[in-house]
Amino acid sequence: MTQQTLTRLRNLKLTGMADAVQQQLEHASTYEGLPFIERLSLLVEHEQLSREQRKQTRLVKQARLKLQATVQEVDYQSARNLERSQVANLAQGEWLRRGQNLLITGPCGCGKTYLACALGYQACQQGHSTRYYRLPRLLLELSQAKVDGSYARLLGQLARIELLILDDWGLEAVNAEQRNALLEIMDDRYGKYSTIVVSQLPTEEWYASLGDNTLADAILDRLMHNAHRLSLKGESMRKRRSELTQSEHSS
Repeated sequence: MTQQTLTRLRNLKLTGMADAVQQQLEHASTYEGLPFIERLSLLVEHEQLSREQRKQTRLVKQARLKLQATVQEVDYQSARNLERSQVANLAQGEWLRRGQNLLITGPCGCGKTYLACALGYQACQQGHSTRYYRLPRLLLELSQAKVDGSYARLLGQLARIELLILDDWGLEAVNAEQRNALLEIMDDRYGKYSTIVVSQLPTEEWYASLGDNTLADAILDRLMHNAHRLSLKGESMRKRRSELTQSEHSS
C-alpha cells in the first residue's frame, strides 16, 4: 500500500510530497506524535517548496545568463561608483514588479555584465522569467526570423519576458530594420515588463549610436522614462584580477 501511494503521488507529479512521505516513513518516531493535519501540512509545504525550487532551476536555465553571478558576490571594494545599498534595493525586486528598467553603463571590464547577470539570477530566484542577450546577437536572430517566417513569434516571446537583459548596447551600428525592431520590442514591453541595458557608452551618446533621431527618440523615451541608472567607474576588473593572480604566483 505504501509503495502504491508513493507511485500514485509521483504519477500525479507530486514528487515533493512523495519525498516527504518517504522521509516521514524513514523517521517515523519523529513524526508519530503529530496530529494528522500537521503531518499533512508538512507534506503540502514540502511539495510547494519543491515546485518553487524546480521553477527557479528552470528559469535560470532558460535565462541563458552569460555569467554565473549572484548579488552576494558583487565587488564593492574598488572605486566603482557602486553602493551596496543600491544593489540591495534592486535585489528586492520592486522595480521588476513595477515594470521599470535599469541602465548600466561604464568602461570595458568594470563589471557591468556581472552585475546584470547577478540581478538576472536574483530575478529567477524570485520567480521572474528572464533572458540574456548580447544585442548584436538578438538583432541577428531577428533578421533571420524575418527570413524564416518566425519574426512575429519571436517578438511575442520577447514581449512576455519579465526581465530582458540586453548587453553590448551601442557596440555596433544598427540599420533601419534593426531600429524598427528595437522600437517594436520597447513598445511591447513599456510599462509591463523590465529591461536591463548594459553599455560602454554613456546614456547621452545613445541617441547618436542609434543613427536616426526620430526613432531614437521613440526607442529611448520608452526605455529611459522609468529607468534606474548605474554608472560604473574604475579600471578593468579582469585586469585587476589578473594582476592579483600574477602577484599570488610570484609571492
